[in-house]
Amino acid sequence: MATPVSIEVWNPNGKYRVVSTKPMPGTRWIRLLTDQDCRVEICTQRKTILSVDDILALIGDKCDGVIGQLTEDWGEVLFSGLSRAGGRAFSNMAVGYNNVDVNAATKYGVAVGNTPGVLTETTAELAASLSLSASRRIVEADEFMRAGLYDGWLPHLFVGNLLKGQTVGVIGAGRIGSAYARMMVEGFKMNLIYYDLYQATRLEKFVTAYGEFLKASGEAPVTWRRASTMEEVLREADVISLHPVLDKTTYHLVNKERLSMMKKEAILVNCSRGPVIDEAALVEHLKENPMFRVGLDVFEEEPYMKPGLADMKNAIVVPHIASASKWTREGMATLAALNVLGKIKGYPVWSDPNRVEPFLNENSPPPAACPSIVNAKALGLTASKL
Repeated sequence: MATPVSIEVWNPNGKYRVVSTKPMPGTRWIRLLTDQDCRVEICTQRKTILSVDDILALIGDKCDGVIGQLTEDWGEVLFSGLSRAGGRAFSNMAVGYNNVDVNAATKYGVAVGNTPGVLTETTAELAASLSLSASRRIVEADEFMRAGLYDGWLPHLFVGNLLKGQTVGVIGAGRIGSAYARMMVEGFKMNLIYYDLYQATRLEKFVTAYGEFLKASGEAPVTWRRASTMEEVLREADVISLHPVLDKTTYHLVNKERLSMMKKEAILVNCSRGPVIDEAALVEHLKENPMFRVGLDVFEEEPYMKPGLADMKNAIVVPHIASASKWTREGMATLAALNVLGKIKGYPVWSDPNRVEPFLNENSPPPAACPSIVNAKALGLTASKL
């Protein structure tokens, strides 16, 4: 069994032992735990992804709760180990929990926390950034300058696409998809087409009101339309951003056939989950269509990219940084810590996991509740009345 090289300990005499598999941004999350009599142990081993054996060594013989990361394999082995150590709480520092076997956790009586409600605007901002960077070929131009190749202005040098007046397509108009749509509509005066199983009423009202404002100001109004199929969005939109959940119905949602439906100069952005795109098919499409561009924050087999993707000049690739703003990452750490603390203390579960502002206000104590427990009903946990 592997033994972590380095552990940082806070409040060594604390009654409850809480382990974090990685150092996390900020210090408030540590203070919230230590103020409630927790001994906090942070693994500082220089290893990007801890193995199951590494984490078992961290858990040891006595552990009340663990804060983990989305890159770790939390299944039967780890939850049984945590249970043997007396632990009843685990929280991902992430909104997603595809790496977690929730059924195994429930079997061993372990509450599984996640951190929704804090990533919405930050993730939408990155999707908007990738959209703009791809449309104006910013990364290509930056590399060109750094290589010392610029010797004067030319009429055709890095000509990209104007966003104003074009159509932005959103597949999955939930919180993040809707936030992204608002940014693109209001920021660049784009028209909207979206596909979702549910009607995005608030988004529709926003675009309608903004269109009326533009018209009253003497400008062309923006428009919106809810597509009846995803294929409509792919065919009609100039910029398409993917925001679906990942399940068996959305695996390889964008494949060779659907890529061929898109405009030859379209832009495809993915800040959701890597496997919603058939990455091998995408590489071939990029090769065959040099004016088609893509912005990716997530990949099918992270941390790896499919062969050829890194060589594509018409692809912008960034290392899963959609939530990487200081406020968001510190907020995620706080919510993850409070999920674990709340279960240790026997607190009820917060009634609305997307309304997390009370937990993030540094000027007042957080509510006595677990911010978000995904298997709360299965475990029969009490809902908060706060």
